Order: sequence, then structure tokens, then C-alpha cells
Amino acid sequence: MFEVAERLKNVKVSASAAMTRKVRELRAEGIKIVGLSSGEPDFPTPPHAIEAAHRAALAGDTKYPPQDGVKPLKEAVRRKFQRDNNLDYALDEVMVSNGSKQIMYDALMASVNTGDEVVIPTPGWISYADQATVAGARPVFVSCPENNQFKLRAADLAAVITPRTKWVVLNFPNNPTGAVCSRAEMRAIADVLLGHPHVMVMADDVYEHLIYDDFGFCTIAEVEPKLKERTLTVNGASKAYAMTGWRVGFAGGPRPLIAAMTNMQGQIGSGISTISQAAATAALDGPQDLLKERAADYQKRRDEVVAMLRAAPGLTCHKPEGAFYVFPNIAGCIGKTTKAGRKIDSDTDFVTALLEEKHVATVQGAAYGMSPYFRISYATDVASLREGCGRIQEFCRELR
Repeated sequence: MFEVAERLKNVKVSASAAMTRKVRELRAEGIKIVGLSSGEPDFPTPPHAIEAAHRAALAGDTKYPPQDGVKPLKEAVRRKFQRDNNLDYALDEVMVSNGSKQIMYDALMASVNTGDEVVIPTPGWISYADQATVAGARPVFVSCPENNQFKLRAADLAAVITPRTKWVVLNFPNNPTGAVCSRAEMRAIADVLLGHPHVMVMADDVYEHLIYDDFGFCTIAEVEPKLKERTLTVNGASKAYAMTGWRVGFAGGPRPLIAAMTNMQGQIGSGISTISQAAATAALDGPQDLLKERAADYQKRRDEVVAMLRAAPGLTCHKPEGAFYVFPNIAGCIGKTTKAGRKIDSDTDFVTALLEEKHVATVQGAAYGMSPYFRISYATDVASLREGCGRIQEFCRELR
């Protein structure tokens, strides 16, 4: 009889993935769902990236690739880090993976031992803690409250680092809040990390190009070059270039870590799709104007969504500086009852009732480590955003 392995018994299916699956099921039943739960850009993949993939396929570039990525893409990644982040990595300090998610999995599996600790700012992406758990480490959460704009405070970070801390995860712009650290705030975090030379830093910069209101982006190894030798700078093509399905992530980091990660990746698969790598190379080396154009479009959506949510009774909504999420507070709705008679005792109750009664899909804040909030992705068309936010307003007005 099958029994789940111990390493998976405390790992749940991602709440956002579960909600996406539920939406597909309801739509298959003919129910019109407004999907605001998926963190997936609605823009198309750049045409020149698709054309590059087509050319690669026609040219016979369909064989097993090197496990750490093909040289043209690694060279493009190196140029990207130089151009955007003032970071210079040698080719053997760069690797490519099946999305940035696998980069982080490879890193944890290649580096942590049982009892090691991984510090994770919360609210934070669901998979950080789950990957740490699978790898045998213990997730240590450090709260980033709304009264600090959901940003990591240096003093709070310092308070949780112990001799067993192996990694500190940094994700700004943040999923699920959209929070972005200023250079001064990142400098304060760097100063804490300089005092703990045994700690590695995982900088998940996948939302790097989604920054608004002229708010500048910075990454930790750029702010403090002394940390570069123990920082893994993670990024990918999914969010910036709308290439989620192509599955291309990449990272720059210390040579011994990259070698260990490549070994780990070799045990999982035999490298990354050559066709996807050709597309990502073209995206990284091609015209970059689309990044600012799309960020400007997202900023307009953010502004409209925040305004509509602030008009909903019982909700408050912080205006984020980046990514394509908002993280509204539903404290004013707790304890109330929906029109259909459901009691709202938690953010999970809220999103469940919102889906079932108004057919709007969102994700509860509890999944990201902070309640009572819920996450909305505005990476969808404006008509859907207006319809979804209108239904949320109606849902809140009907609470008693």
C-alpha cells in the first residue's frame, strides 16, 4: 500500500495552484469565473523570442543540452546581469534551469542539511518554506507587517539569525505584496548580513522589471559587493518577458554552489529545453523597450485596482511599488456573514465565499503567512479586473 514519504507530509499543494485548478474545474462546468489568482502575465511572448525558437527547431537544435545551460544563453544571462545589475559573473558562475523555482530548489537541495534554518520574510511566496522543508531544513519566518509597507526591517532580520541559519531569502519586489525595498533599506539588510559570514543569501529578483512610480530596483550583491561571494542572484524569463510556459530561469552565484546545483539538476533531468533556451536568449539580447511599456501598463492597472478595492466596505489596500499583486486587508469583514449565510471568520472563509458566491478567484493571505489578507493578481485584462473588483465591492456591501 502506498504511503507518502515523510519529507512530503508537511508540504501542501500550493494554494494558488489549488485555486487555479478549482477555477479550471468551474469553468469546465460552464461557470464564468473572474480569475485574479494566477501570477501569470497576460501579455504575449515577444515575437522575436518565438521566431528564435522556431529557427532553432528547424536548424535541428533538438538534442540534449548541457545540464547548466547552453553557452549562448549563459552569455546572454551574463550580459543581462552586467547591464541591469552591475554584476559580473563568469560563465561557470551562471546556470540555467526549468524556471527560477527549480533554481531555488537546486540550491537548497545542494546546500542544506537536516536542522539547518532558512529565514523567510513573510508574507512570502508559498514555495520558499515548502522547498526548505523538502530539503530537510527548518523554515524560520520573520514578519514584514503592513505598518512597515510589508518590507523587511534590518532589526527583525538580525533577531532571527542563529548559528544554524544557512540561507536568508530576499524577494523584493515581493510576492504577494508587491513591496520593494529602497537602496537604503537594502543597505541596512546588507549590514546585518555582513555580520554573519556563515549565512548565504538567495535574492529572488524575478519581478525586477515590474517597478512603479520611478521607484528604483536594487539587488543585494549590487548594493554590497562583499556579499556577492555568498549570494545566489535568481531571475528568469517568466515574469518580465511573459514566458511562463517556456520554463527558463537562471542564476549567478559562487562557483562551488553553481557546480553543486548543476550536479543536483543533473539528478532531476537532463537539462533545459533547447528550444526554450533559444527563445530566452533572444528575449534577453533583444529589444528591451517592452519592459518599460508593460510596466507602465501594469501601473495603470494597479492604480485602478487599488482605487476600486479601497471603495469596498471593510477593505483597506496598501498601494505596492512593484510586481503585479495587491494584498488587501479584510479585517473589517471578519465576523460578518455573507448574503448566502456563510460566516467570515478568516481570510480563507473570505476567498472561499467570494469564489462560490461571486465567482471571483483570489488567494487567502494565510497561504503566504499573514492574515487577514488576500492576494489579487492584476496580471490580466482590464475588463476582467473591473468586473472582478466590482464583484468584490458587491460581495463586501452585502456582508452583514
